[in-house]
Amino acid sequence: MPSTVTPHSLFTDYDINLFRAGKNFRIYDKLGSHVIEVDGKRGTYFAVWAPSAKSVGVIGDFNGWNRSSHPLQARWDSSGIYEGFIEGVESGTVYKYAVESQNGDQLEKGDPYARLWETPPKTASIVWDTYYEWEDGDWMKNRYQHNGIDRPYSVYEVHLGSWKKNEKNESLSYRELATDLVDYVKKMNYTHVEFLPVMEHPYFPSWGYQITGYFAPSSRFGGPQDFMYLVDKLHAAGIGIILDWVPSHFPNDAHGLAQFDGTHLYDHADPRKGFHPDWKSAIFNYGRNEVRSFLISNALFWLDRYHIDGLRVDAVASMLYLDYSRKAGEWIPNQYGGNENLEAIDFIREFNEAVYRDFPDTMTIAEESTAFSGVSRPTYVGGLGFGQKWMMGWMHDTLNYFNNDPVHRSYHHGELTFSLVYAFSENFMLPLSHDEVVHGKGPLIDRMPGDEWQRFANMRLLYGYMMTHPGSKLNFMGGEFGQTTEWSIERGIDWSLTQYKPHATLQQFVADLNAIYRDTTALYEYAYDPKGFEWIDIGDHQHSVLSYLRRGKDEQDVVAIIHNFTPTVRNNYRVGVPFEGTYEPVINSDDEQYGGTGNYTIKATKSAPSEWNGRPNHIELTLPPLTTMIFRYKAPAKKKAAKKQVAEKK
Repeated sequence: MPSTVTPHSLFTDYDINLFRAGKNFRIYDKLGSHVIEVDGKRGTYFAVWAPSAKSVGVIGDFNGWNRSSHPLQARWDSSGIYEGFIEGVESGTVYKYAVESQNGDQLEKGDPYARLWETPPKTASIVWDTYYEWEDGDWMKNRYQHNGIDRPYSVYEVHLGSWKKNEKNESLSYRELATDLVDYVKKMNYTHVEFLPVMEHPYFPSWGYQITGYFAPSSRFGGPQDFMYLVDKLHAAGIGIILDWVPSHFPNDAHGLAQFDGTHLYDHADPRKGFHPDWKSAIFNYGRNEVRSFLISNALFWLDRYHIDGLRVDAVASMLYLDYSRKAGEWIPNQYGGNENLEAIDFIREFNEAVYRDFPDTMTIAEESTAFSGVSRPTYVGGLGFGQKWMMGWMHDTLNYFNNDPVHRSYHHGELTFSLVYAFSENFMLPLSHDEVVHGKGPLIDRMPGDEWQRFANMRLLYGYMMTHPGSKLNFMGGEFGQTTEWSIERGIDWSLTQYKPHATLQQFVADLNAIYRDTTALYEYAYDPKGFEWIDIGDHQHSVLSYLRRGKDEQDVVAIIHNFTPTVRNNYRVGVPFEGTYEPVINSDDEQYGGTGNYTIKATKSAPSEWNGRPNHIELTLPPLTTMIFRYKAPAKKKAAKKQVAEKK
């Protein structure tokens, strides 16, 4: 058995003061378990915050889970931290904290700062480190070129445990995903992946949103270094990684944060503030400084130790409002009598400030479903400080529109155009996420009306509209090839469908559309700025046709987009354009290679010098059925030459 506990500390007074002030955002370097040497003897230093505990010890295989053999010592400074060094305890040791509460309850708790946990249903923590020899130096050095606000974001949302199953219906490991997933995301031309929470969680069907191990990737798929290997390979392929992060609530599992020292240490004791009625879970106490240190240091931990490129913060709306999902009398107003959670708002702002101060080339994204003002605006102008916000209104309106039979769409035209009324009020991301294909909603393709051909044509049209609309993009796994059943973490997505032409051609269309989006600066340079968007014709509801321009930073960097939302062919359809010259086709979703009719070849079209749609020039087209078309402007050669001569003279 390893020796008894030796008094030792990694903390300075400065560390403690920062922690107690809610400002220690690298507290993971001190709290938790750390293999070190003390006086030439190797072992593990343990430190845990449990201010109301009567006593705390370390139990594990190394001492036969004996609660009394290895007690930790409470620090003298009333910080509530228990600590100590146990010689002979090495990496890989399974342990928990034996906590005795003031009323005598004997608790066994996992380490809130553990880097690795046993694979569920086991619940103990494991002594581990996060050392890894990274090979992504080039990516990290140039990451700002991938993560800037004027860069393309086409995000593939993935649940690692169900993206692909092996022949035994088992989830792939991190290292297997580092081949299969990386190759696929690169083939599909996505710029980023977003992982549903990878942090350790005891209940697999929670999809990762009920976290107990905030500092550990789930051991279901491998260890910390295996997950780092996956990150490394994604970066080598030029793909950024966004993690779902859940600071909004935590589960009440006995081995987790709930009642950690016998009290509501991490949450509020009053259920009107501390209990989440939707998820039957505990809500963090954002006004407690040590909890703020825990949460913000956790966010920075993933950016620091795992080279993550962004965090998508889950359920922000539930954090912002004290009355979220509550009836009258079930919530407590703030000090001014309002329903805003002022402590949570302050916490969110500080979180974003810390992320962008220490990792300015990363991105934070809010899943926020209300009209709360300034979610993606800087904190110095009163915003919350996120880089982007999910555009939930766009998603609801768009899917409602597509659910209509085309014969009725003329009466719902405003459902498509309304999003542009507020499109630039935030830095919006357009999400077709996992939430749209669960809980009885069915797969996206089931929202599409008509026979099989029309359903797939509508899916191509949906993606064409999404990828050309202002904002960044997110698409959940399976949608890209027309998954036909609701997502299930037990089955995963049905890859066998891709052997069939309608699914394979849709998949190819999405891959090509992603490539066009990445290569077309007009589609992303002004993604969040009205300079980048201009209606050509907003009002052709009778034909259910929409047309608009997207613009890049160069004055002549222009693409024209036309959508025909009905299966009716529109002949001799005029579209006003801003410049004289040729408009070259970039993509036509009705092409045969994408499962379209292939009956309408779209060629480069020279503009006619006559006014249309209030513009001095126009092009005349045949609009195929249920189609998105993109045209890129090409200036006349003589004008290009003249512009070059002027530049040379200057």
